[in-house]
Amino acid sequence: MAGHRRGSWAGALCSALCLAVLVGCGADPVPDTAAGDVRRLLDRRAHAVLAGDERAYERTERPARGAAGPPDLFANVRAIALDTWEYRLSRLERSGSRATASAELRYRVEGHDRAPLTAERTLLLERHDGQWYVTSERPARKAGEQLWDQGRVRAVRGADSLVLGVGRSAGELRAYRRLADRAVPAVSDAWPGKWPRKVVVLVPRSLKGMAGLLGAPASGYRGIAAVTTGEVGGSGRAPADRIIVNPEAYGVLGDLGKQVVLTHETTHVATRTSTSPATPLWLSEGFADWVGYRGTGRTAAQAAPELRRAVRDGELPGDLPGDDEFGFGEDAGRLARAYEGAWLACRMIEDRWGERELTDFYRAVGGHGKRTGAVEDALRDVLRTTPEEFTARWRTYLRSELG
Repeated sequence: MAGHRRGSWAGALCSALCLAVLVGCGADPVPDTAAGDVRRLLDRRAHAVLAGDERAYERTERPARGAAGPPDLFANVRAIALDTWEYRLSRLERSGSRATASAELRYRVEGHDRAPLTAERTLLLERHDGQWYVTSERPARKAGEQLWDQGRVRAVRGADSLVLGVGRSAGELRAYRRLADRAVPAVSDAWPGKWPRKVVVLVPRSLKGMAGLLGAPASGYRGIAAVTTGEVGGSGRAPADRIIVNPEAYGVLGDLGKQVVLTHETTHVATRTSTSPATPLWLSEGFADWVGYRGTGRTAAQAAPELRRAVRDGELPGDLPGDDEFGFGEDAGRLARAYEGAWLACRMIEDRWGERELTDFYRAVGGHGKRTGAVEDALRDVLRTTPEEFTARWRTYLRSELG
């Protein structure tokens, strides 16, 4: 009997704790139906977005007293073809007729996302005449924005790409589409591994918009033309990658530079499942640049001006670039030399051992599972060399190509 009483007490305590987490504490007692009512409200809201039913969506909203009303999320996402849009309520805090809901938004873009992406959202609610209404929906604290949080999204679909932009004309987005549609087959030709062979490109209004999508300060991405978001690892179950463009830095590039950047970022999408914490940045970034420049005819001197200047000034690097040299907040010249040195390391592997060995080497490093020994083992097993010999060859290669 004593054991039975302990089990009942534990079960009651667990139930009480779970209720506290979900419902929260407010000035007024929260009815047992509050969480269920809000869940049903969010279900109706999600269904309206998926069905394109504007009237049904509007019935989920009500402007807060003295406010102009929430941003028009329905209109902002309308151009995006969605397979999934679902809210999962995780917490509800109520005070009288007002409440704050924390929810996980799960959504999937039709034809591109293998599984739903997730975004943490905060929704402000008010209760009128026995019904709950959304008065505001925004990213949760410390969570990145979604593109539709920044304005009305325009979508341009290509053969192998989807370009989504805010504050951009259809003509501008079509230019991105052309580059992305060239990048996908170029990457497929260089990377024989299995990958979706599709990309989603996000083009915000500004650098500030790019930083908002990444949930990071804009200063860290100034001068960076684009980045790719996604999970590394070998499972193949990551929902999707997004190529996010910094229109300010990207816009000043020439035609070749723009293509190289999109092809570079598309390479990250393709190699994602073969990239792991064991992969050093000199290899992942150098390989992406190698694919980006592949077939362009650019010489080492043309594509590596910063490193060429250093080599000619007698500042030959002593070792391959470390991960810390690829920090976006670092000195621009140091960052450029890191990328250029990494590219030339991969170019050297192609020249000395061959393209097949370069991709095999990449896979072998990523498949190691842990950083310690990953490069050393792959150098031995794939390229039949040692770290010391490889580094010496690379330094000689820099002298011959840039000296």
